[in-house]
Amino acid sequence: MHEMSLCESVLQVLENEAKRQHFSQVKAVWLEIGAMSGVEIEAMRFCFDVIVRNTLADGATLEIIEIPAQAWCLDCAQTVAIQQRYDACPHCGSYQLQVTQGDEMRIKELEVT
Repeated sequence: MHEMSLCESVLQVLENEAKRQHFSQVKAVWLEIGAMSGVEIEAMRFCFDVIVRNTLADGATLEIIEIPAQAWCLDCAQTVAIQQRYDACPHCGSYQLQVTQGDEMRIKELEVT
């Protein structure tokens, strides 16, 4: 369950930003998680609640924005939706795809006091 370590990293970012930006409590966190990131959303929610207990984010709401996977097809020069790596282009059948979106995880926004 790598979601536990991901949540620990998120908490570390929150603590660092609290020191840098002088806030004391996090009320909500918006995470963007790509469809191909390998992150299990429900496990992430569970782990977040466990990790933030008794911290500056205790009781904070976790909002997850799921980002669909996309790739650039080198053969037909289009952005296409994909389900997973090594999919064929749905337009021309080429396997010359470069993933452009969907493997990321990042903190998009915070609500703090």
